[in-house]
Amino acid sequence: MSRTILVTGGAGYIGSHTAVSLLEQGHSIVIVDNLCNSSSKAVERVAELGGRDVAFVQADVTDKEALSQVFDNHPIEAVIHFAGLKAVGESVEQPLRYYRTNLETTMVLLDVMQEHRVWDLVFSSSATVYGDPRVLPIPESAPTGPTNPYGRTKLMIEDICRDVAAAEPNWRIAILRYFNPVGAHPSGDLGEDPTGPPNNLVPFVMQAAVGRRGSVSVFGDDYDTPDGTGVRDYIHVIDLALGHLAALSHLDNGCREFNLGTGSGASVLEILSATERISGKKLNYEIVSRREGDIAISLADPSRANTELDWRAERALETMLRDAWNWQNKNPNGFDQD
Repeated sequence: MSRTILVTGGAGYIGSHTAVSLLEQGHSIVIVDNLCNSSSKAVERVAELGGRDVAFVQADVTDKEALSQVFDNHPIEAVIHFAGLKAVGESVEQPLRYYRTNLETTMVLLDVMQEHRVWDLVFSSSATVYGDPRVLPIPESAPTGPTNPYGRTKLMIEDICRDVAAAEPNWRIAILRYFNPVGAHPSGDLGEDPTGPPNNLVPFVMQAAVGRRGSVSVFGDDYDTPDGTGVRDYIHVIDLALGHLAALSHLDNGCREFNLGTGSGASVLEILSATERISGKKLNYEIVSRREGDIAISLADPSRANTELDWRAERALETMLRDAWNWQNKNPNGFDQD
């Protein structure tokens, strides 16, 4: 059944790939994004890849009047909520900015949804809500305890969603806890293009491989892992996008959390080695001190999403990195080719 979906933060990395998947499955979409860490060119690429027109409104989701107009002007039936700030390190340095932006964005959105009686929401959360895990792989029932302000904003928003769903039985909310999204659209026309230096490993490595960055900093080689570097559960952004569509089609009354990951991990050094092999480029890297808030290992238990959403991550790490390199090699300066 095709619907009209509002995608907040839809010009961003995960939002834009999800937007393409929505169009491919016949949905109509409205993207709202303030472009603080994204490009309007991403929206153009979404329309090209999806083969459909895209309604785009450049606005901040904290602007209640602007957001209300979006709902007044479009027959919104459900929302996928990506809008927010997302860099762990930056959140440690600028906690107030993260709390103010991420919480206010969501509360304004929920307010406007309630006023327009739109009750279906898929929220972009994060595996950072688990903090330093006590059990691996991590199930949704694991204790939460974020180690940085970014993760704490995600957990606070989850609590807000659970509370509004308890107060109003019409709400149908899926909370998706992502592990580490990487990769790009297989066309090479859509990928991760952060404003300024990347905060995540893979886009930084790809920019180094294409000659846009110098040495790659490896934050710590003294973790309790096979090679001493951090291990993460990497998931292809296309698999992640399809997880949002699966959640959208399996919404039920109340609020439910789902891990989106593969259940297997790769270390920083393994990512560097695989990127060198795929790109044919030699990478320079240096070991530096750990970042505050980082943990040694994070692996998903995705069995709830596998069972209840009929969703499974299918793309291997090799495919993730090959697609990421294809995007970066085809767009060495990202969307800004000037």
